[in-house]
Amino acid sequence: MPFSLRPGAVDVHAHWLPESLFGLPPGAPYSPLADRDGQLYIGDIPLSIESRLMSDVDAIRADMQRTGIAARVLSAPPFAFAREDHPEASAYVDAFNAALLSVVGDSDGAFAGFGCVSLGDVQAARRQMEQLSLAEGIFGVALPPVMGDTSLDTGNLERILTLADELELAVLVHPMQLPGPAWSRHYLTNLIGNPVETATAIASVLLGGTMERLPELRICFVHGGGCAPDLLGRWDHAWSLRADVSADSTRRPSETFRRLFFDTVTHDTDALDLLRRKAPDDHIVLGSDYPFDMADTDALTHALERGLTKDGLSQATRLFLGL
Repeated sequence: MPFSLRPGAVDVHAHWLPESLFGLPPGAPYSPLADRDGQLYIGDIPLSIESRLMSDVDAIRADMQRTGIAARVLSAPPFAFAREDHPEASAYVDAFNAALLSVVGDSDGAFAGFGCVSLGDVQAARRQMEQLSLAEGIFGVALPPVMGDTSLDTGNLERILTLADELELAVLVHPMQLPGPAWSRHYLTNLIGNPVETATAIASVLLGGTMERLPELRICFVHGGGCAPDLLGRWDHAWSLRADVSADSTRRPSETFRRLFFDTVTHDTDALDLLRRKAPDDHIVLGSDYPFDMADTDALTHALERGLTKDGLSQATRLFLGL
């Protein structure tokens, strides 16, 4: 019987990682995950969530029942992205994808997945993505918005996007909360760093001409596109005036922006309203960011209260996942 998601609301932005992979891949810019008295830590930093919420499928199901979510598309937390060209990194990715396939296969349509890839090794990534493209219930891959000094329009990330387009895999782009010297206090690596990482990646695919080269690519940026919706006017202005800004694209950023997908995790009615003015409703999908402290803990209710509809969210999900 072919795979099908359970009917109803689908959360495309939810994280899961088996406890056996809490050590994280080689080269990760973070210390390993650890359980301390039931709370999840990354190194010595508390993540402000119960450890079981990250790895316990029953806990995820309970949260779905509480919030009216019929199905979740699970992806790795961003600190589990394998960025380095290292044999053990590929082994880590393979282990995650195998575990994800097992959870999805045993879920009776309650779970689907975005797999991981070896970001530092494009040949390994191709092998992994070819396997994922044939797997029941796996709709795409999760990627970071930046890697080193590159983003989605250059280097390995651009090559992986091209592979995703070739294999008809959707792409979920999730920031990694990378440290910055000016963001060391007040959780600014998340509060400012995450939306800036996402805006950087969106600017790269718009100004870099990625969406023009890959017109069928289905790519979603979480957290409502970060601060990109508020910056589109600035980007358009520069694109119309500066040759270096428009050198790699033939369309205004605001025009191409409407072809991207975004989730609903904005924490703010005004922010979601702005996103809806910049992007069509059939490109805005339901997301929660489960189980993190910055998650929308009642995502479906909030999306409906802020003007989206169940039918519209369903249509957007089908478009993004390629159903």
